[in-house]
Amino acid sequence: MSPLPARRTGSCGPAVSSSARLTDSAVATATMGGKNKQRTKGNLRPSNSGRAAELLAKEQGTVPGFIGFGTSHSDLGYVPAIQGAEDIDSLVDSDFRMVLRKLSKKDVTTKLKAMQEFGTMCTERDSEAVKGVLPYWPRIFCKISLDHDRRVREATQQAFEKLILKVKKHLAPYLKSVMGYWLMAQCDTYPPAATAAKDAFEAAFPRSKQPEAIAFCKEEITNVLQDHLLKETPDTLSDPQTVPEEEREAKFHRVVTCSLLALKKLLCFLPNNELDSLEDKFKSLLSQNKFWKYGKHSVPQIRSAYFELVSALCQNVPQVMKEEASKVSPSVLLSIDDSDPVVCPALWEAVLYTLTTIEDCWIHVNAKKSVFPKLTTVVREGGRGLAAVIYPYLLPFISKLPESITEPKLDFFKNFLTSLITGLSTEKTKASFSECSAVTSAFFECLRFIMQQNLGEEAMEQMLVNEQLIPFIDTVLKDPGLQHGPLFNHLAETISSWEAKADVEKDAEIVYNLQNVLLNFWERLSEICVEKISEPEADVKTVLGVSTLVGVLQRPKRSLNLNRKRKGRVRFASEEPEAKQENEKCVSSGESSEGSEGAAESSATHKSSDLMSPLRKKPLEDLVCKLAEVSISFVNEQKSEQHLQFLSTLLNSFSSGQVFKVLLGDEQKDAVKARPLKIGKFAQENPAVQFLYHKLVDWLNGSQKTHGSFLVDILYSALGCCDSDMERKDVLDDLTKEDLKWGSLLQVIEKACSSSDKYALVAPWLKGCILGEKLVALADCLCGQHSESTSSEPHSSEQWTLLRLALSQHVKNDYLIGEVYVGRIIVKLHETLSKTKDLSEAENSDSSVSFVCDVAHSYFSSAGVLLRPSSEDLLLTLFQLCAQSKEQTHLPDFLICKLKSTLLSGINLLVHQSSSTHGQSTFLRLSALWLKDQVQSSALDNTSLQVLLSAVGDLLNTLVESGDTSLLGVYIGSVMPSDSEWEKMRRSLPIEWLYRPLLEGRLSLNYECFKADFKEQDTQTLPSHLCTSSLLSKMILIARKKEIVLENNVLEKIIAELLYSVQWCEELDNPPPFLSGFCAMLQRMDVTYGNLSVLANTSSLLELLFNRSRKNGTLWSLIIAKLILSRSISSDDVKPYYRRKESFFPLTEGNLHTIQSLCPLLSKEEQREFSTQGIPAFLGWTKEDLCSINGAFGHLAIFNSCLQTRSVDDKQLLHGILKIIISWKKQHEDIFLFSCNLSEASPEVLGVNIEIMRFLSLFLKYCSCPLAESEWDFIMCSMLAWLETASENQALYSVPLVQLFACVSFDLACDLSAFFDSVTPDTIGNLPVNLISEWKEFFSKGIHSLLLPLLVTAIGENKDLSETSFQNAMLKPMCETLTYISKEQLLSHKLPVRSVAGQKTNLPEHLQTLLNTLTPLLLFRARPVQIAAYHMLYKLMPELPQYDQDNLKSYGDEEEDPALSPPAALMSLLSTQEDLLENVLGCVPVGQIVTVKPLSEDFCCVLGYLLTWKLILTFFKAASSQLRALYSMYLRKTKSLNKLLYHLFRLMPENPTYGETAIEASNKDPKTFFTEELQLSIRETATLPYHIPHLACSVYHMTLKDLPAMVRLWWNSSEKRVFNIVDRFTSKYVSNVLSFQEISSVQTSTQLFSGMTVKARATTREVMATYTIEDIVIELIIQLPSNYPLGSITVESGKRIGVAVQQWRNWMLQLSTYLTHQNGSIMEGLALWKNNVDKRFEGVEDCMICFSVIHGFNYSLPKKACRTCKKKFHSACLYKWFTSSNKSTCPLCRETFF
Repeated sequence: MSPLPARRTGSCGPAVSSSARLTDSAVATATMGGKNKQRTKGNLRPSNSGRAAELLAKEQGTVPGFIGFGTSHSDLGYVPAIQGAEDIDSLVDSDFRMVLRKLSKKDVTTKLKAMQEFGTMCTERDSEAVKGVLPYWPRIFCKISLDHDRRVREATQQAFEKLILKVKKHLAPYLKSVMGYWLMAQCDTYPPAATAAKDAFEAAFPRSKQPEAIAFCKEEITNVLQDHLLKETPDTLSDPQTVPEEEREAKFHRVVTCSLLALKKLLCFLPNNELDSLEDKFKSLLSQNKFWKYGKHSVPQIRSAYFELVSALCQNVPQVMKEEASKVSPSVLLSIDDSDPVVCPALWEAVLYTLTTIEDCWIHVNAKKSVFPKLTTVVREGGRGLAAVIYPYLLPFISKLPESITEPKLDFFKNFLTSLITGLSTEKTKASFSECSAVTSAFFECLRFIMQQNLGEEAMEQMLVNEQLIPFIDTVLKDPGLQHGPLFNHLAETISSWEAKADVEKDAEIVYNLQNVLLNFWERLSEICVEKISEPEADVKTVLGVSTLVGVLQRPKRSLNLNRKRKGRVRFASEEPEAKQENEKCVSSGESSEGSEGAAESSATHKSSDLMSPLRKKPLEDLVCKLAEVSISFVNEQKSEQHLQFLSTLLNSFSSGQVFKVLLGDEQKDAVKARPLKIGKFAQENPAVQFLYHKLVDWLNGSQKTHGSFLVDILYSALGCCDSDMERKDVLDDLTKEDLKWGSLLQVIEKACSSSDKYALVAPWLKGCILGEKLVALADCLCGQHSESTSSEPHSSEQWTLLRLALSQHVKNDYLIGEVYVGRIIVKLHETLSKTKDLSEAENSDSSVSFVCDVAHSYFSSAGVLLRPSSEDLLLTLFQLCAQSKEQTHLPDFLICKLKSTLLSGINLLVHQSSSTHGQSTFLRLSALWLKDQVQSSALDNTSLQVLLSAVGDLLNTLVESGDTSLLGVYIGSVMPSDSEWEKMRRSLPIEWLYRPLLEGRLSLNYECFKADFKEQDTQTLPSHLCTSSLLSKMILIARKKEIVLENNVLEKIIAELLYSVQWCEELDNPPPFLSGFCAMLQRMDVTYGNLSVLANTSSLLELLFNRSRKNGTLWSLIIAKLILSRSISSDDVKPYYRRKESFFPLTEGNLHTIQSLCPLLSKEEQREFSTQGIPAFLGWTKEDLCSINGAFGHLAIFNSCLQTRSVDDKQLLHGILKIIISWKKQHEDIFLFSCNLSEASPEVLGVNIEIMRFLSLFLKYCSCPLAESEWDFIMCSMLAWLETASENQALYSVPLVQLFACVSFDLACDLSAFFDSVTPDTIGNLPVNLISEWKEFFSKGIHSLLLPLLVTAIGENKDLSETSFQNAMLKPMCETLTYISKEQLLSHKLPVRSVAGQKTNLPEHLQTLLNTLTPLLLFRARPVQIAAYHMLYKLMPELPQYDQDNLKSYGDEEEDPALSPPAALMSLLSTQEDLLENVLGCVPVGQIVTVKPLSEDFCCVLGYLLTWKLILTFFKAASSQLRALYSMYLRKTKSLNKLLYHLFRLMPENPTYGETAIEASNKDPKTFFTEELQLSIRETATLPYHIPHLACSVYHMTLKDLPAMVRLWWNSSEKRVFNIVDRFTSKYVSNVLSFQEISSVQTSTQLFSGMTVKARATTREVMATYTIEDIVIELIIQLPSNYPLGSITVESGKRIGVAVQQWRNWMLQLSTYLTHQNGSIMEGLALWKNNVDKRFEGVEDCMICFSVIHGFNYSLPKKACRTCKKKFHSACLYKWFTSSNKSTCPLCRETFF
């Protein structure tokens, strides 16, 4: 196969034959279809470039695109393509082969991924495999390194680096092939690609070898670059058919730019000896016009690269460039006005190189016509925004200009410098500091250069100073925007350089010339400065400019040099006028941004003048005196502010007696006649002092605030002229007495603080007594202005500022004024703060407290040393004000915030000093005592305590930060009360906490220890124990941030006391709101046991608690139980403390309570050990010992506590104890309080009875062994006797032990009732024969005959007591016992008659009394009473409808919509409840769920309301169909049901399911409140949160079941939102339950119809009824809807034999109407329908109004007949007909109806 023809271009694209290209495109067409195109059948893989390549290789037998080339460009030496796939297989790894094929694709992403893959493979494969790729790499690299996509180019260079690292020196044979392109890649316009290429180059060659490598390939590199520059075009570099024009152009421009830069790189890299061999190449390149055209190319990057190359050529091959001078000069010099920022740096560098290299360059261009006009334009326009780039080149440029072309010199330089000044005024220049700097710098450099070159030529000197320098200064002074530049510094430097030269120059002529120049300059400068100042309306900025200029000129050369930044700068040397060639390209102007330094900078003027050149001193002084004279005249005549400001800055720089003399002028009046002799003497000797008294004092006192600052500066300038500190002090003291106002004094002191030089001038005066006394008097005056508003004083804030300044400290830890005066001022501040409590809040807002805070704050913030006594008193008062509530301090919020920050800054300072002086401060000692007094003695409420804790928190946090741990420990110790003080505080806690533990049987008592109730105490004040424990706990929590050591178990004691406080709060029943608030506050402040316990030693804390529990019992015992139950302490930690059981005996109250508290936590064995300790002695108790703690009472109490946990399972033991108790009855009967007056009973006896009753209750619950009849008799008779005692002593219920006795006796009755209620036929055999009948006939009756009247009287006395209050504790067991009352016992009640006036009723009196008595109990504010009332009424409800049934005949047919009320007592209660509920729920939208807080007042309201409805619905259900119709009509009229339904949808939960486990919930039918029956238990309170939601669901269920038609009516008439909510909820949760129940009731119904059979299908929710009479068969199908009962029930017809269509329709309609509009079941509907059909067949005609035989509402037959047509109608139908039509005619015949 012959070598393939190659395209003769400079590109390195693959040379591919036309047939190959055709095949390639054909394959691409066949296989590279779009993603969405239909695949060819059998083509299982998606197409890609790799597959195309493979296919092509198979068809052609070759792999296209892998063709190398030779090294010489003249002989391309293309290598033929490899023959066949087999050859390449043997040389290249298959994976590499695939990747290399992908690299020849056009798709960018394919190439990018392939190149990344190639790089990875180079790293991972072994070097042999990678070497196999090398022959094919150069061609690919050369092509792809010029790719249009920059990511591909970057990836190529990165991959190349990896290849190099792998093959290393094996790359050498291929180096020449790639080096040209590699060098271009290093100049890539995309920086990451260029960097990657450089990295690859660095990896291949170390720095030292790089020139060698390039020299090795120099010929090839030059060939490649020349080809690219001269031969390539956009169309030869890229294929015009496939690449867009824009992309082709971009690639071409990039390649040209890279080639130019690569050529420059080549020149820089090659050593000189190597360059000679390339001269011919360069000559041939430079001979081409195409090359020179790049200088005018439209693309800036190309122009920039071109000029860079020109510079490099000039530098490296100057001889070649000289030969081409005719082309170089115009190309470079005529481009001098190129203003592209990319091009400019390279262009100007090229300009300088051209001027340097080609001496005769000006021959080839016309300087005056072509070059200079362009230069002038650029300079006149301020460098077109490129001054910073261009202007540093201007000086080297003009220095290189030959004299011949600048003639006439004067005009040339004048024009040039004028252009420079003009350029400074352009907007772009003024807007940029760097531009402005560059222009100024260039101007002065050029000016100095021209002056140096032309010194002695008078015309030139005059021109430079008069026409250039002075106008330049004038321009700057007129334009404030330019004054910030470095002009004045450059000017000063220029003048200094001339002066220095004049000083050292030997040549007299040069010195003379320089002196002339300087003289001329000062004259002209003086003229313009005076002119600027003399303008009456002189601009402030111009005037300031003049003062700045003079100030800069006044500074000697040395200070200028010190202030300058070290920068490269141009040096002028007469002996070496031309800068060296190497430096020319990087020449830079002097200063960049030195900024004008204000004349306000104070300098030692005398020293300055010593350093000042004599050539400058005299003219400068003359200038200053002239300016001062002009200014003072303006100030005197016009009070000109800008002139005054000028004068102050001028004097700051030049404060000499000469100037002050000029300022005084001729007015040498004797202004100091009235002054002390000393002052007069000073004034005579010193013009400055004279000026001060004569002018300045008047100005100061009459000045506005803005002028004050300038005047004070003048004052300091005048003081600077005084000879000594004492002279200055005397003058100032004299002025302070009378002359200086407060504002002026403030400004004088502020200036002293701002500058150390000024402070040094006035320090003796500041420390002196005159100023000190004046400030003390000022403080007294200001703090005394309490009654009047200080804001009325115009200068008061100034005066406060003055005080603040005087107190805040200055340098070297010393006060600004005398220390004694500071102390006196602080005393005044303290007095002011102490008076705040006596003023109202409004007065405090207006008072000076705010200012006092500011002053104190700045004093504390800046003080280095505290003045101990006065400062600490002030701190204590601040602390007390911050730690008390607003009610006590009468301070507004903003003042409290200020006080706090002041206090903290003071404490901070105090603490840091204390740590250095190691002595506890008075403040800390006194504040601790005050705190202790506050919490123990003061009456604090929650707010006050919170404020106190917050203040203490701030104080302690500051102490913590101090780093001194001993401070904290001492402070906490100071606040800690002694043991006796703690004991006293514990005793003062009200004892009500004991009620709950007594009732719950957790503690047992046998003495009366109750004192006052909360109601007798203040309802807001917290007990001192709570305040003290919370304060100390808070302190401990803050202190834990540091390791502190507290002695004597202080930490454990504090935690124990906090536990005591919290436990006391927890045990209270219904704690008042302020106590709940206290507990919530502790939680918010993180003062909890959990946070504190981590600090304490658990064992020592437990030991402390056990010791106190064993000693005192009561709350301490409960704390231990609480800690163990809440798992705060593990039971293992506790075991060591009760291991020795015998140590608890003999029993004391403490031991008893400790054992009782531990009982729930002990194991069975441990409990048995404790309980059996007393058994042997049980038998031997004497009558006296029975009641003692160490006797029967105590041991029985322990036994009961063990029994409560069900851990005693020894039946014989229990039985034995019962027998012992029965034996006590025989031996000491008077101990048993049977039917007696308890007022005579001792607490000890009461205690024993209570424990015995508890034992009997527990015995009944947990002992299943059979009892003898005598034992049952003992239990039941005792129970009844105790019950009688309890009911007879109702008056003594206020005595806690009596109340407890009643509760326990009711509990026993309840447990007995429960026991007999739960007897089953299986267990009845274990009981004596007549026991059950005795119970029912005697004991049960006895219980209820006592308890029912007792309940009525008990709640008659207390209206609204919650069930948790101790007074109502007996209600729970009493009410629970009453729930067991039977219907018969209720009906045979002995309650007093209770009737309500005007109450309609059909009930007999005893029943009505019962209703009237029990119904109001549903409103009672105690849940047990409500539930008991409900249970009793529930038993009565089914009895009541029969009384209405008996009186039904009295309700005639004639009434319109006859209605009948359910029991009046219930309905009147309901209306009351509806009003209450409207208040609770009325404002809540339907569908928004309301959560009712358990046991709240609202809870009782809602509970009573729902229970009432349950009763009404129960009553409704028990009534007959006819009565139900009447009752429902009543409910419809009163709209009660509608209200109920709205309320239910506010109370029912969104998801009414029980909280079940996941397994239960996953079952098909999860339990919901609709499927589960509600158990209304009185004792069980765990489910209280679910009571209302469950009850609401239960009521809704009953309503839907018993009043479906009414609910349906309400639903259909409700608004859309409510309609959807109800439908969704009912369908989801209720319909299935009700449908199932309805179908089940049909299936299980025992109702039989003659001639009709009924069947039900549960799965399809259908009921089918078949009616047969003789030959007629009628079949009906009733279908329940999915949202039953809201949706309509559909009635469909089955078989219909023997009935007319119209008749059939009527009957269907009747049934459908009944089921939809009546509140009955399906069976009742079917019964009514059957009656209709029966009557029809019996011959009774339909009523022609309702087309029904039996009336659907009152079930009557048609009776009213028309006399004309003889048709009969229902009375109700006729009544409706007449009223709706307003006629009295027959509906059929239209005759008048009689």
